[in-house]
Amino acid sequence: MPFGTRILAGGGVRFQLFAPAAHAVTLALDGVGDLYMDDTGDGWYACDAPAAGPGSRYRFLIDGSLAVPDPASRQQPLGHAGPSEVIDPNQFTWTDQAWRGRPWEDAVIHEVHVGSFTPEGDFDGIRRRLDHLLDLGVTALELMPVAEGPGRWSWGYDGVLPFAPRHGYGGSQALRQLVDAAHARGLMVLLDVVYNHFGPEGNFLPNYAPAFLSRRHQTPWGAAINFDDVDSAPVRTFFVHNALYWLEEYHLDGLRLDAVHAIIDESEQHILLDIAEAVHQGPGTDREVHLILENDANEARYLRREAGGSVRHFSAQWNDDLHHSLHVLLTEEATGYYADYASDPLRRLLCCLEQGFAWQGEPSPFRGGRPRGEPSADLPAAAFVGFLQNHDQIGNRAAGERISVLAPEPALRAATALLLLAPFPPLLFMGQEWGARQPFPFFWDCEEPLATAVREGRQREFPDQHAEQVPDPCAEETFRAAVLDWSWPESAAAREWFALHRELLHLRRELVLPMLGRLRPVPGGFCRLGDRGLVATWCHGARRLTVLANLGPQQLCDLVRPSGACFYAAPEPVAAMGELTLVPWGVAWFASS
Repeated sequence: MPFGTRILAGGGVRFQLFAPAAHAVTLALDGVGDLYMDDTGDGWYACDAPAAGPGSRYRFLIDGSLAVPDPASRQQPLGHAGPSEVIDPNQFTWTDQAWRGRPWEDAVIHEVHVGSFTPEGDFDGIRRRLDHLLDLGVTALELMPVAEGPGRWSWGYDGVLPFAPRHGYGGSQALRQLVDAAHARGLMVLLDVVYNHFGPEGNFLPNYAPAFLSRRHQTPWGAAINFDDVDSAPVRTFFVHNALYWLEEYHLDGLRLDAVHAIIDESEQHILLDIAEAVHQGPGTDREVHLILENDANEARYLRREAGGSVRHFSAQWNDDLHHSLHVLLTEEATGYYADYASDPLRRLLCCLEQGFAWQGEPSPFRGGRPRGEPSADLPAAAFVGFLQNHDQIGNRAAGERISVLAPEPALRAATALLLLAPFPPLLFMGQEWGARQPFPFFWDCEEPLATAVREGRQREFPDQHAEQVPDPCAEETFRAAVLDWSWPESAAAREWFALHRELLHLRRELVLPMLGRLRPVPGGFCRLGDRGLVATWCHGARRLTVLANLGPQQLCDLVRPSGACFYAAPEPVAAMGELTLVPWGVAWFASS
């Protein structure tokens, strides 16, 4: 790639920096001294350092006064403001040469925050618990962002050096070891990446490459990244190579692109398509590689399939509509964005089960009547990731409560059975499998005056909450509260929840997975049963998958029994004269061949 360092075949290292606003750039190489970098044109500076090699530490000196890390640094051993370290990506000995990934239909995703998933708070801590995920039935580990940024703890969405794995997590070597160990167990590894903004603290790019930030567009987090204005070509190249870098140098199986609705690009071709094409024409040519979106705009066009059914650009999108519909049914909350679902959550849920998105271009009251979404009925179920909770839906609450605290246990069991056996790839958030009740609040270790701004901004998000009800995001105890308690899974309640999740994922693997690539909604097969019940049917030829669900506190009587064998039911429906009665929060799944 044109950015960063390159190990030279004859020895030494080539250093490259895009710094169009600089008048002169010097390489400050530890143990060697300062080396003049040649102006190679178009804002680029470069030099070869024969004395440098893997492990060498360096900075760039801008106009003789400002020392900055490499924006494409592969490692920051002392943190985001310290020297960068030369890494030779070919030095790691991989053992996954036979690994070709897994089809997207296999995906059962487990999302984790590296710093709070284990008491160790690093990549090695996750590696030592991979067998837990394997035993559960997970097939894909998803890491929240790991890019280097300021502070001792954060969610990761404030990164400023997008090529450097966070040093506090163990750096580049430990991440490679984690991926290699996961592949040895048949687990995919996905990474959350942030291409819509840089963190507000510790980003040196505006000092020497202001073209990286847009002069035209703003995001909720400040200036947008410049993908469509003057001098945007190097910026686009930087992020295309970042996507390729994670997939190639770390053997990752896919990327989840954060909040792409906040990526503003009015170019002839959107940067998302540039990234997708580069990935599919690069690492995606010889193994399974998956790109997943978070996109509040519900732009179905990014999820289209080729005529034969193969992925054109993006494999799937996190389906907030499915989550919000279920959340309202389980909790009856109606504030914020839940207001768009509160009038008839069951209708919204049925639309999700049949067509993917609940909002496909209709005006959204929560968004001031603006249209939201695009028609998605032609897309396969695999294009929509389903979940009951994720980092956003927990942590964006005032106190970071999990659904296990907000919903009655019978309701949560019903929703879990619906989620894990439906045709959509399911996602679990760390600890969900054992019914964890501890919070996952928003946390961010940052310096003043930013810390005060973060606290005040957090309080403004929840004007109806007293200050003491909104944990201080900058306080260490807020972060510590989120670290999973690995003694809890030994409790009787936790073992029961884990057994439920493992049973459902086993049934998914044995009975549902063989049908997933071909299942389509049955026309007329998605109906409401009273106010809180539903029937949903998908088919491939003569094979059918049907669910009857009672998502309310009243029993449903005189239900027609679907064709096929019942392979899961809880609580057991009452059968009489060929008809069924579903008790409150009862779910029954049927499959026919």
